[in-house]
Amino acid sequence: MTGFLFLGGAGPVASSLDIATAALTQARARGLRSHLTNTEANLAATARVGALADTVSAVDPEDAAESVRWVREQGEPFDVVLGLRDTVVVAAAEAAAALGAPGNPPDAVRLVRNKDECRAALAAAGFRQPAVRLCTSVAEAAAFTAGSAGPWVVKPRDAMASIGVRKVRSAAELPGAVRQLPDPGLFLIEEFVRGPEFSVEGVFLGGRPRVLAITAKETLPPPGFVEVGHVLPAELPPGTRREIERQVTGALTALDLRFGIFHVELWLTGGGVVLGEVHGRPGGDWLHLLLAHAIPGLELFGLVFDDVLGRAAGPVPAPSRAAAAYFLAPPPGRLLAVRGWDAVTAHPDVLYAELTVAPGAVLGPIRQSTDRAGVVVVGADSPARARALAVELTSSVEFVVDAAAADQSTVDRRPAK
Repeated sequence: MTGFLFLGGAGPVASSLDIATAALTQARARGLRSHLTNTEANLAATARVGALADTVSAVDPEDAAESVRWVREQGEPFDVVLGLRDTVVVAAAEAAAALGAPGNPPDAVRLVRNKDECRAALAAAGFRQPAVRLCTSVAEAAAFTAGSAGPWVVKPRDAMASIGVRKVRSAAELPGAVRQLPDPGLFLIEEFVRGPEFSVEGVFLGGRPRVLAITAKETLPPPGFVEVGHVLPAELPPGTRREIERQVTGALTALDLRFGIFHVELWLTGGGVVLGEVHGRPGGDWLHLLLAHAIPGLELFGLVFDDVLGRAAGPVPAPSRAAAAYFLAPPPGRLLAVRGWDAVTAHPDVLYAELTVAPGAVLGPIRQSTDRAGVVVVGADSPARARALAVELTSSVEFVVDAAAADQSTVDRRPAK
């Protein structure tokens, strides 16, 4: 039986659990024997995912050296290695290389994980990129701003979930933005790109990138950039869609990525496509569920497994339906009650709905993805209908808050009953 090493399994959030469940289920359907690794803490927090694997081992998937040592000690012939979270993709690439299994070159994965190095590589290959500088101090960031009119964006060099990402309009705003970074001693500042945001979801088949869909994004207004809405597929003119696909597949090839699943972010500006962050893993925020609904019968991870197993893949159709995911962003304060949630979950077109706060919680401002209060995922026959329904349902949920408690910082994330 062919072996599947699922390095890193799931994180303890619902979308990651669902992604991991789909990967393991689709692997088993193809006769793959799965071995899942994760930290002891994550294994305990994601036990229902571990139960789907044939074997489970406590190995830190974010430590590439430890994962490679473990793989070599096992002596097990894994034919497929996947890591589906940002923090484990380097270890997955290193483990695949050690095994001689298909995978992305480790150096390419490390480059993509460092946003400034990825920007430099794409710019050198002829792709439009915002100007960027790696900084170790506010003074260095201020020197960068002196060369342009702004605004600019301050962000971590290597992070996710919009953690620490802030728009600044003047050098005077830099100290406050830098203080909110996970690592104020090493961060990026780059020029702000004006234009609607999109992401491209796809898979590598035969070493070549294949676009499955383009997603339209909505974010909260600056200074943060937390995503609060996704619609798949994006409504775009055919020529614009083809140009986005050309730019993204060309960029992935230039970066020497060739295996697994990809999620690439971009802006559509008056001057054309400007590429954003590149990820060698599925998109978060339930994009995998949007894909599965929009392309009936699609098995995202099954495409990767079949490719490794040498099973000829038939043509993957374009989306024939649409889906949207919209997130709940209540005002700050102590949460007294939530009204209208039962009607949302009862709607026949809701694919998934989750409320992540309970009465009694003290809600702060939405600074990163984990601050959102839940999500509603819907399916429809068109992108416009999917968006309208998702907005209607999320808007119907009323959060009753005591705004006087908004200055408190503790947030209770217990699921509401």
